[in-house]
This record gives sequence, structure tokens and C-alpha cells, in this order.
Amino acid sequence: MQFDRPWLATYPKSVPAEIDVNAYSSIVAVLREACDTYRQKPAFTNMGKTITYDELDALSANFASYLLNDLKLKKGDRIAIMLPNLLQYPVAIFGALRAGLTVVNTNPMYTARELKHQLNDAGASAIVVLDNFAATLSEVLKETPVRHVITTAIGDLLGFPKALIVNFVAKHVKKIVPDYDIQGAIRFNDVLAAGARKPAPKVDLVPDDIAFLQYTGGTTGVAKGAMLTHRNLIANMQMVSAWFGANIKLGEEVMITALPLYHIFALTCNCLVFIKFGGINVLITNPRDMPGFVKELSKTPFTAITGVNTLFNGLLNTPGFADIDFSHLKMSFGGGMAVQRAVAERWKKVTGCTLIEGFGMTESSPVATINPLDNAEYSGSIGLPAPSTDLCVQDEDGRILGMGDIGEICIRGPQVMKGYWQRPEETGKTIVDGWLRTGDMGKFDEKGFFYIVDRKKDMILVSGFNVYPNEIEDVVATLAGVLEVAAVGVPDDKSGEAVKLVIVRKDPNLSVEKVKAHCKDNLTGYKQPKIIEFRDSLPKTNVGKILRRELRDAPKPS
Repeated sequence: MQFDRPWLATYPKSVPAEIDVNAYSSIVAVLREACDTYRQKPAFTNMGKTITYDELDALSANFASYLLNDLKLKKGDRIAIMLPNLLQYPVAIFGALRAGLTVVNTNPMYTARELKHQLNDAGASAIVVLDNFAATLSEVLKETPVRHVITTAIGDLLGFPKALIVNFVAKHVKKIVPDYDIQGAIRFNDVLAAGARKPAPKVDLVPDDIAFLQYTGGTTGVAKGAMLTHRNLIANMQMVSAWFGANIKLGEEVMITALPLYHIFALTCNCLVFIKFGGINVLITNPRDMPGFVKELSKTPFTAITGVNTLFNGLLNTPGFADIDFSHLKMSFGGGMAVQRAVAERWKKVTGCTLIEGFGMTESSPVATINPLDNAEYSGSIGLPAPSTDLCVQDEDGRILGMGDIGEICIRGPQVMKGYWQRPEETGKTIVDGWLRTGDMGKFDEKGFFYIVDRKKDMILVSGFNVYPNEIEDVVATLAGVLEVAAVGVPDDKSGEAVKLVIVRKDPNLSVEKVKAHCKDNLTGYKQPKIIEFRDSLPKTNVGKILRRELRDAPKPS
């Protein structure tokens, strides 16, 4: 059966139908080419400190050397990286990949419970953690397979005397570094110094080696590691690069990276793609500090920015943003969650640059669709399938549907993950006959543009992060006084969706405050409920399945 690709006739003239997935053997090969080509160009900047491609090459090589020579880690071992956007992040990522390790990107805001699960599930041998979050690690370290802990402070790569000042202020003035005790922990700068004393052994990498375990939730509520190979990420990097290509000036692009690098969106679209271009990533450590973020933007003649709807909306509503010089800005790329029309239209009015929406999943490295960059305005579509990528809509039985029909959006292409780490059954449910089932219901038009119309699964999307009801429910159910609990997503102006909890009490004295405190102790911030409602019972089908749609309605106090 021939598979129609109506989108190819709609492609921008400069974009090829296929990309070369074999152009590089590994992400390390991409790094080496970039460092050789753009050696004296800036690669990353953060808090006023910039490192060149030459420095990135040297620092990441030193990090790799320490992992292999001193820690005796081996190809395929897993290393967790628990950092916000700091200069240490690219050094650690590329150093780990050069050593042949698999990087386990770890959200710094994880609670001890969440962190313990991920480290155990991944079988992590080592971890790089910011001092600010090391207290969380210390709570569970002995219950994990982690043997080596590398700690770092915010300012460690900022140079003298700025490093001392920033670290002193963080610990003693702002008091954002809790005390912790981790015996045998090694300091990041000591690692780099020791690694510089001897060359790293060469590690042969092949395209099917696992580069990253990117953790994502699932229908069971248990976080699963998507195995993203070097081939997966190179393919996605090549796709995005081809799409952006005609707009790019090699060695000159300035990308604002406010989304965390531990998120697959920023990892691929900012870090990998713009390294290939010889661009500079401006790392924003705390984008929630909107006034500080705007101040940074006002000092930087940036050419590109990625974000989620909440970030763009936050910037638009921050004093001073409209006064920034946007004359260099030519690419604004939104994903991770639906871009709202009102936000996109206002962004275009203020910046003069169309906000281009794309779509994808952690399991697709992530980009599957992108809108043409020459769109004059917001389209409402998630775009056209990327080069070398097929999309279709399927019915419940896996039959491919036609134009205009609504079904589950499915993805096929070289960027689709190898599978879930040590979960073959889950992999088999998600990748069926070569198609990655997204759980999003959608359709496509005669030009090949795809549109999301609903979500098949109960997953909640908060500011671009997946939140799975079962995980929330499992946590809340452990609280004394809870008889039954259900979590659903409800619309939210700021985050797109927010978590709403509906509880049937066993103890009539159970309060909203007690539930919130329990959730704060056990769930990352974006997973915590914004609305907590008590009812006498939960609506259910005749076989006992909770009717979540009814719970999304207006509150019905008990």
C-alpha cells in the first residue's frame, strides 16, 4: 500500500523531503566538527561568562577523561545530570557522551521520592548535582546504585573573582543552598583539573548506542526512560537544521535558551541544532525571574528563541519587554504545549516575528512537525511533518484514516526512540507496526497540515511538562484521611492546564492545607494540584471506572 505524503507539495522550497541520517556516527562527531570549524567562536554564555568552542572541547574532554580514567566508568554506564541551565551542563553532557556513557537527564526540582525512582530505574552509576539540590539526593543516595557523586556550585565556571562572589551570595545571602552531607563527593572543578592530567581513552560510538535516557510519565503513572540513540538525536537535529537552514548564518546565530536543557525540546532544538550551526546558546538559569530574564534579553542581540506558551506569555506581560530591540530576531519557535492564538498574535505585534509552532514527544526526540518559517501569522496548526518523517491518523483498530478524519496521531521516522528502558511491554503498546502512538487525537488537511483536536489519554500538560494522573493519585492516596482520589487537568490561563484533585474524605477533618503540604513533599512543583475539591463520591461507570470528564466540570462542594 502506497503511503501518500501531501505535505511534500507544501514544503518550503529550501527544505528537502529526506535528510541524511548517516551524516554523523554520533553526537560526539557533531561536537568535534563544530569545535574544529568554530573553535574561537562563542558556544555558551551564562551570567556574563562565555566559553568558546575551543574551551568546550577542552573542558568536555577533561570531564570525559576523569569519568574513564579516575572513576573507571565504562561505555554504556548511566550518569545522571541534575542541573539547571549553567555552563556546567554542556560540559557534563558532552563529556559524558565522549566517554561513551548514557546521560540520564534529571529534573533538579524532583522530590526525594521521584529522584530515587529515576536513579534506581536507570541504574545510574554516577550523578552530577548542583549544591542547591544535593540535600534531596542525600536523603535517598544509599537506596540507589549511585557510586560516584560530583557536586558543583552555581558560579563554579564563572572564573575568579565572580565565582567566589556568586557562590557566597547563593549560600550565605540568598540562603538557597541547604546543608547536606555526602561522603566522598567530588567537586566539579576538581574533576576538570584531574581530568586534564591525562588524555581520555578513545571510545568508539555507533549510531545505535543509547545517548540519553529521557524520562517521561506513562499511563501507569510510573516514569519511564525513553531510550534515545545517537541516531535518533542526529536524525532530529538534521531535520530541524534542514528546516531552519535557509534562515541561518553559520557561526553567527544567538539562541536564547530559557527552557531547561534537561527537557528534550531545549536539548535538541537549542543545544544540538545550534552547535551544528556554530551558534551561541545564551543559558538562562532562572527564567521564572521574569524581570531578570528581560534584563538579560535587553543586553543580547538575539536571533532565535524557543519556549512554551507560558514563557512567551510571561515575557509579554513583563515591564520592559516591549522596549527590547528585536531587529535581529528572525526565529521564534514554540512547542511543548499548545501555543495560544492570543499569545502568538501579541508576540508578532510586539516583536515583529511570527511565533512558529511545532509538535513532538520525548519519544520522538522530540520534533515531528513544524510550521513553515515564512508563515506570516499564527496558523492554528501544529505544522507539516518534518523531513524523513511520516504522520498519519489511525482509528482504534490501527487503520489509517483519510484527510479530515479524526483519529490518533501516529509518527514514523528515524527520530522515534529505540523503546522504553527495560519495559518491552510498554514499548509494544506505544510503538505498533512501526508507528509511535502519541495519544493525541487529530486530523490533517489537503495540504498536509496537522491539527490536534483532543487528547486520547488522561495525561495533563502543565507548561510543556507531562503530568500523569495515576502518579498524583498514588501519592495522595497514601495520605491518612483520603478514601478515594482522582486527578484531572483543567484549563489554566498561565500554564495551559493545571492539576485538579477531587477527594472523597475518610477523615472529615482532612483539610486543603494538609493535602497541599503532602503534595509539596512528594511531587515536583508543576505536578502539584492548583485546585483541591472535596466530594461525597466520585462519578463512575457501572464497572467502576472514574468518569474524569465529569470531574473537569465546575466544582461541586460536598
